[in-house]
Amino acid sequence: MSDWQPKRFWKQAKTEACEGGFTVKLDGRPVRTPAKAPLTLPTQAMADAIAQEWDAQEEVVDPRTMPVTRGANAAIDKVRTQRDEVIALLAEYGDSDLLCYRAAGPEALIERQANAWDPMLDWAAETLGARLFVGEGVMHVTQKPEVLAKLTAEVASFDDFALAAVHDLISLSGSLILALAITRQAITVEEAWLLSRIDEHWQIEQWGEDEEAAAAEFTKKTAFFDAAQFYRFSLT
Repeated sequence: MSDWQPKRFWKQAKTEACEGGFTVKLDGRPVRTPAKAPLTLPTQAMADAIAQEWDAQEEVVDPRTMPVTRGANAAIDKVRTQRDEVIALLAEYGDSDLLCYRAAGPEALIERQANAWDPMLDWAAETLGARLFVGEGVMHVTQKPEVLAKLTAEVASFDDFALAAVHDLISLSGSLILALAITRQAITVEEAWLLSRIDEHWQIEQWGEDEEAAAAEFTKKTAFFDAAQFYRFSLT
């Protein structure tokens, strides 16, 4: 961002309406993205959240505590400048969705996956017109081109800010279907997260929890919930 410094240099962050939406100013100086683009935001709610993040900084600025600011920067500097590539990348998850790859055993895990994931695939078929095939193991499951085209169109329908959020929802869960279900309010963020962790939680039940793995999951879960919140801010 413009004027980005390790230490806080401003007294107050305020939001303002601007051409194309809303922005944030630090003592009257406009915030810019790392690529020096204007930080023009689609909603007042997003601008307010970003201003709050800047006001919450103390002596040293910590970008890790600024998820809404990071999301906006990604939308403007990355998604907007390479939108077609981002859409193509995310649409590829339709051809390798987590929900389509099932365990060969034991039977209890097979049943748990089916009970948890089959309803989501049914939802995608009924709501999106996208019936995905299921396979066993890690061998690639070929999906129908017309189904993948429908999922690609769904991804392409998001604006840059929503797409930045959807990018993280998909990449962190491994599932395009779960991400789309969140955006359509078919499931909650918590439900989606738990559905994405069926395999990992099964392993924990069998072998116990590893501290390093637990810490990594906490980090991913936090980022997942941050992405869902950013998506909501993009619409408000």
